[in-house]
Amino acid sequence: MTAPFDLATVDRLLTTTRAVRKRLDLERPVPLEVVKECLELALQAPTGSNAQTWRWLVVTDPERRRQLGELYSNPPRRERPSAEPAVAPSDQQRRVIESASYLLEHIAQVPVLVVPCILDGGGAAGWAPSIYPAVWSFLLALRSRGLGSVITTVHLFRAAEAADLLEVPEGYVQTCLLPVAYYTGDDFKPAHRRPLAEVSFLDRWGQPLP
Repeated sequence: MTAPFDLATVDRLLTTTRAVRKRLDLERPVPLEVVKECLELALQAPTGSNAQTWRWLVVTDPERRRQLGELYSNPPRRERPSAEPAVAPSDQQRRVIESASYLLEHIAQVPVLVVPCILDGGGAAGWAPSIYPAVWSFLLALRSRGLGSVITTVHLFRAAEAADLLEVPEGYVQTCLLPVAYYTGDDFKPAHRRPLAEVSFLDRWGQPLP
């Protein structure tokens, strides 16, 4: 049977959708219609019990972005546990830390901030994971249109204040924050990852996957 999709294109989309922080274009406007197109695609994702209790806050107002950015950039201070050993980060980890610091400083300048929310329905794992397939579909749709984003949860340290700012009703929880912008520079490449043999097992933990 012939594959119903161009697998080369699909595989390229899946392997080059990266977490974009430093390469977000802070100057180029993002048309709301493009965001809506990507959200329409995201809504096709599966959700727990097909309840579709998700809500998507698209924040474009400069003042609300500024205030949300203030919350994001000023999480409560947390002391590092003394028992945790200090491990020198790898080059890749250092780049992630650097890019995360950049986003912390410039989050309010990102043209669009999207806050996916979902009704807190309880359950064994809660309902927050139910929205993440749609979040990933949204990121893939953005990538296919030349935009980038990253799943970040830093503002959730001050979730109550963010809920007041965004007028999130009681019973709904914010699941993450997605800064949305066109990306700058050349195209993205597949990332270095550990070999499948190191991270997968068959039937029980430690049993290699053939």
